[in-house]
Amino acid sequence: MDITEIEQRSAVDKIKKSERLDGRELLEFRNIEIETGVAKKAEGSAKVTIGDTKVIAGVKFGVGHPFPDTPDEGMLMVNAEFGPMASPDFESGPPGKEATELSRVVDRGIRESESLPLQDLCIEEGEKVWKVMVDIHIVDHDGNLMDASALAAVKALMEAKKPGLDGDEVLRDEEHDFDLKRVPIACTVAKIAENYLVDLSLVEEEVTDSMVTVTWTKDGLCSLQKRGNGGFKKDELIEIFQIAKEKTDELRKLIE
Repeated sequence: MDITEIEQRSAVDKIKKSERLDGRELLEFRNIEIETGVAKKAEGSAKVTIGDTKVIAGVKFGVGHPFPDTPDEGMLMVNAEFGPMASPDFESGPPGKEATELSRVVDRGIRESESLPLQDLCIEEGEKVWKVMVDIHIVDHDGNLMDASALAAVKALMEAKKPGLDGDEVLRDEEHDFDLKRVPIACTVAKIAENYLVDLSLVEEEVTDSMVTVTWTKDGLCSLQKRGNGGFKKDELIEIFQIAKEKTDELRKLIE
């Protein structure tokens, strides 16, 4: 039996007793640190550290042609990069399945919350719109990348300043206010050995077969994503939604 198997068995044994390997309560996040202005060339950036998990998000603005079916809307693009320095499980190259899923969940939370009204990003209908590009870089992976990435992306957007525009030229030396209408916050909840947990460590993620990422604003639930092969009953989902609501309220206080 290798170390990983021992850690996994120890994690499950602890959780069965309503305990965790690191001594936290089941519904307690690890220490969270948020730093802004970490990418000087970006229009907005933030670094989020949750325990030993570290994520950086940066926002850049560009100008492009709108999609044919939304000629009066700007574009939001979220991309995640899982570099090999963050985890031995990550490889260089095009985004894998895990990176693609993370990008989509973060994108959906921002988009469905309508925190970023895309019509406000229209410059010339059918011809020219702003593109808002959110790049997420995983620095260190020790579990709960989804919540850390969503928090970093939203904080970077909150810090962002839109550049000026002269024709098709983006004026990076100009700064204009860029305010989010709402603040979407994600919380991932799992059920292991009949107990609910938040902010799973990497070891804990390896012993759960299903988890749900729920994104809330002050106005209500705006998106959710289930991962894993396990299932949840209706009453379990209701409890998960309530847990996520309470924890996102706590997280919101850290960034607003």
